Amino acid sequence: MDIEANLKTYLHQRGPTTRYTSFDYCYNHFQLHRERGVIPELGVGPNMQLSCLHLGFYLASWGMLRASSALLQRSVKHYVPVIQVIAASPSEVWNLDADCYTDANWGLVEETARQIRGALPDGASDILITKIMLGVFGCVPAFDTYFKRGFGVWTFGRKALMRVAQFYRENANVIDRYRVPTLEFDTGVETSRRYTRAKVIDMIFFVEGGE
Repeated sequence: MDIEANLKTYLHQRGPTTRYTSFDYCYNHFQLHRERGVIPELGVGPNMQLSCLHLGFYLASWGMLRASSALLQRSVKHYVPVIQVIAASPSEVWNLDADCYTDANWGLVEETARQIRGALPDGASDILITKIMLGVFGCVPAFDTYFKRGFGVWTFGRKALMRVAQFYRENANVIDRYRVPTLEFDTGVETSRRYTRAKVIDMIFFVEGGE
């Protein structure tokens, strides 16, 4: 596998109006509140609707509103309980990335996933849960069909996450070099906020699995 070739393929398709940048706009929204120290405000007043809209469009853009999905029958208000979980999430999960996966941190990931799953009354697959966690926290890759095929795993769990950690350690130099800045919605220019390591790893195997 040519890691850099995969990353260049992904980034070549990223622009202010392209599908891939839906991640940037969603991630920017949630991370801005983290950086300002006002995470609870994500679910307060008009911010609740805006948070739901960002999350909902990102998920739609990344294939989670297909005809077979229960989400297709829901409005953005369906995400209110998810935003409430996100707004109450501990600071540790906001700081988690592929360079610090441990058994203890797996417990944090597992608990966060459990709470998000519980906030979706129709139930939720690991694909949906990990896409939400990637788009909001950037803490884990999205374990969708392409990623799992490319990475050679079948389920989202502790063993798979430890494999992600090992892959990062073995390829840290190139992964860190491709932690590109997100794009800003208003101007389309780069922000000072960079992709997480988990996001870069997600990009690598999303492309690999798609090929």
